[in-house]
Amino acid sequence: RETVVKYPRTPGVRPDAADNQFNAWYVKTDVVGAPGGKLSGKRLAINDNVCVAGVRMMNGSAVLEGYMPDVDATVVTRVLDAGGTIAGKANCEDLCLSAGSHTNATGPILNAHNQALSSGGSSSGCATLVALGEVDMAIGTSQGAGIRVPASWSGICGMKPTFGLVPYTGIMGLEYTLDTVGPMTQTVADNALLLEVLAGYDGLDGRQPPTAKSEDYTAAMKRGAAGLKVGVLAEGFMSDSYDATFRIVRQAIDALPPLGMQVEEFSLPAHLTGQALWTAVIMEGMADQLFSGQGFGTGHNGLYVTSLVDYFSKWQMKSDQLSDSVKVCALIGQYMRRYCHGHFYAKAKNLSRSLKASFDQMLQKYDVIVMPTVPFGAQPLPDPDAPMADRVGQSFDMLMNCSGFNTTGHPAMSIPCGWSEERPVGLLIVGRHWDESTIYRVAYAFEQNVDWRKII
Repeated sequence: RETVVKYPRTPGVRPDAADNQFNAWYVKTDVVGAPGGKLSGKRLAINDNVCVAGVRMMNGSAVLEGYMPDVDATVVTRVLDAGGTIAGKANCEDLCLSAGSHTNATGPILNAHNQALSSGGSSSGCATLVALGEVDMAIGTSQGAGIRVPASWSGICGMKPTFGLVPYTGIMGLEYTLDTVGPMTQTVADNALLLEVLAGYDGLDGRQPPTAKSEDYTAAMKRGAAGLKVGVLAEGFMSDSYDATFRIVRQAIDALPPLGMQVEEFSLPAHLTGQALWTAVIMEGMADQLFSGQGFGTGHNGLYVTSLVDYFSKWQMKSDQLSDSVKVCALIGQYMRRYCHGHFYAKAKNLSRSLKASFDQMLQKYDVIVMPTVPFGAQPLPDPDAPMADRVGQSFDMLMNCSGFNTTGHPAMSIPCGWSEERPVGLLIVGRHWDESTIYRVAYAFEQNVDWRKII
């Protein structure tokens, strides 16, 4: 079926500075869904690369300023059908290509706990709004870490589901095999509830197999985690430079055996290749899909948002206004395509299958795998006059434990597990494909029995 706009709405307003002190909102609106349903009474923010018909969308970038979508993304329709209210669009990074929060064309998005720090990205505004309590839930997107890094640095729960579980229909992407959308919430229970609503095949997204379906994650979550086997990935603790964060994560992991879980450390050196593989895929894939393919590329049978294709096709007229991170990645991607002729993209995709197989093998032994989401806490926002290398570096230097799972497609969730130097720390929980339920069992057991705010 094609997308249908069911619920009345207004274009919304851009809040003034006094009403948007963290620069987390792009526009505020009030789209009220069905009179009842699982999300009745819940207010949500939507990442600003997700189409909400009749509500302005910028995707964090000057090149899209003024665009007005004419369709609702499938996830938007599902939220409204479930009784949720869309409170507005959350600011994100420039074209969602940064895991920092300093590249949005309207200015940096500030951390909910300390305005001098990054909130993490690319779903920066979503994380800040959830952490501040301005919304109950948010829908974020991830191509490398866009849900998990901001969740970790903002002290909330963020789930990157299995690739293809949630339809990406009506959302501007970066690279077809990496694009993922998922829930960001204050609690595990709300996260599971929102994923129940979002998940399942829609027939309009070629990333999804017809077998993709939602489950009763709320019921599964409450089954407890006793008897589950938890593998602690040694390579997730990669450098003595981050001892403060690692100590907090180790304390959180030590709280699992008293909850009935069996915990064992193991080594998988292949994990250390994940970011390199991701880098080759995102650089060249983005150059093809985003800049040559106007955000949607070619070669798939999913829904193309033609109004967005048309609007973004003029990106070169404003290319000087792109962030340094986007410019650098675009140039590298084009260089790889022109002079390496697709070799490294192809090689990285082949090696990604091997990485997936390595984790699949470990997940036959363990029910979940855990590690720090990010080896260090939220970093100070870069000065606008800082050297380009520093500004670009702060877009990508936190991806080491996250980006590989976008290349393998495994579900991975960050939950808050403590504080280091007055900054939230996230525990990353990775599961088998299509087994978000087990991740929720571990996350909920920890949340209900351990006060993470006291782990310092």
